[in-house]
Amino acid sequence: MSLEQSDVDKIAHLARLEIAADDVPEVARNLSNILDLVAQMDTIDTDGVEPMAHPLEMAQRLREDEVTETDQRERFQAIAPQTENGLYLVPRVIE
Repeated sequence: MSLEQSDVDKIAHLARLEIAADDVPEVARNLSNILDLVAQMDTIDTDGVEPMAHPLEMAQRLREDEVTETDQRERFQAIAPQTENGLYLVPRVIE
């Protein structure tokens, strides 16, 4: 698939990119190569191929879910301008 300058201009506008006029031919060539690769991959028969969550089939290492910080609510609320029943009071901004 070969992209024209107008195609590159539309794509750049949608992506909010500014592409110099001198760079448009190279960008068009690169984008065309990407689209050709996608079209080539689309022709591959993937029936019977199980989807993978990660190409390396690695297990994700998770840390233990444990409390690492002490409760400092009283300390933080002591320096707040206004609190009530453990909540921070703020001025109303929407009527």
